[in-house]
Amino acid sequence: MPSIITVNPATGETLARYRAQGWDEIEHALGQASRAFAVWSATPVEKRSDVLRRVGALLAERRERYAALITSEMGKPLAEARGEIDKCAGNCGVVADHATEWLKDHEVPTSAARSWVSYEPLGVVFAVMPWNFPFWQVLRFACAALAAGNAAVLKHSPNVSGCALAIEALLTDAGAPAGLFRALLVAEEDVARLVPRIIADERVAAVTLTGSERAGVAVGSAASASLKKSVLELGGSDPFVVLDDADLPAAVDAAVRSRFGNAGQSCIAAKRLIVADTVAGEFTALVAERVRLLEVGDPMAESTAMGPMARADLRDALHRQVTDTIRQGAVLVVGGHPLDGPGFFYAPTILDLVEPGMTGFAEETFGPVACIVRARDDDHAVLLANDTRFGLGAAVWSGSDRGLAAGRRIRSGALFVNAIVASDPRLPFGGIGRSGYGRELSAEGAREFTNLRTVYLGRE
Repeated sequence: MPSIITVNPATGETLARYRAQGWDEIEHALGQASRAFAVWSATPVEKRSDVLRRVGALLAERRERYAALITSEMGKPLAEARGEIDKCAGNCGVVADHATEWLKDHEVPTSAARSWVSYEPLGVVFAVMPWNFPFWQVLRFACAALAAGNAAVLKHSPNVSGCALAIEALLTDAGAPAGLFRALLVAEEDVARLVPRIIADERVAAVTLTGSERAGVAVGSAASASLKKSVLELGGSDPFVVLDDADLPAAVDAAVRSRFGNAGQSCIAAKRLIVADTVAGEFTALVAERVRLLEVGDPMAESTAMGPMARADLRDALHRQVTDTIRQGAVLVVGGHPLDGPGFFYAPTILDLVEPGMTGFAEETFGPVACIVRARDDDHAVLLANDTRFGLGAAVWSGSDRGLAAGRRIRSGALFVNAIVASDPRLPFGGIGRSGYGRELSAEGAREFTNLRTVYLGRE
């Protein structure tokens, strides 16, 4: 049986070694989850919400422990890891407080004596989750799925296996029935063989994935082949549009925080900074000034603003994108190279005069690289923003009415005007196009993995 080795991305040193699971152990976990579902689905939503409240309380209590685990396994600065745990705890509270309302029967007046729509759980939800927000991505789907009465089985990214097991223990400690949430340890070399088999298993009712476009195609295809509901949250090349009447200092601050937080490893980070020609020079200079001041280093240090990338292969792929974009005519302003020493660090980078067709424009750059694109006017900015196969989030910086008018013409699952694109437990989250389909969070997310059942009572 192969092993899974986790590595500290700040040092390159081995953290832990786990024995990967084979089909017999996976089948056992699926059986446990299926049996737990039978009990959990019959549990009133109010009692399910109580378990989520305890999950939130334990997250707050164990904040430092979990934050240190996140930082050690995937490299984000400790302050950001604490913020991730806080967001997870907050989500638990929002779902627990609103699940009863979100999932109650919806009365519909018809010619019947009574008719309504009910939201009934589907069964075991199989989740494939990424490493970049190892607690948040999991609990974002899990709180909603569990509140609705489902069970869950997780295949997390191997490099955050410690986080996966910690979340499984967290749910158990909060009082969830044994087996209701199981973490599977699947080695990278076994994914192509085991994941389709898990999806096809009759005990799995639905599938959700947050990850790359390539992974989404594979998982979505397997789910479709088995006629199973799926939700996919995939990549993004989010436009960050700055019009000529924008508050430049505010836009600069937001751009730096959005693009370089989590070392740029976020699907909703500002990736293409589309700036009006008349202010592009000033904007670029201000962003460059801020980026040069970012302290890159040990993510466990409180003063660190940006840590390493999560893996060496990710850093190498990003560097190829940067060098290709420069070769194609973009201008390097800041950074543009891996940093010397141990760990997987990449210099915060700004590329100016990026144009459609260049690698940095056409591909998702999943790391600390900002591509500045210049727009002639509002129409050109919208055209550039829509020149992508992705459609996750979009931000527009301008006077509110003008910014909203431009933003409404941009295709995306979320639009933020004079604010950074971010997920909020009270609002639905998801994309269109190659950024996936379905929604997480809020009432829409809680209902994704339910059977919207029509009930009709005839008159006697």
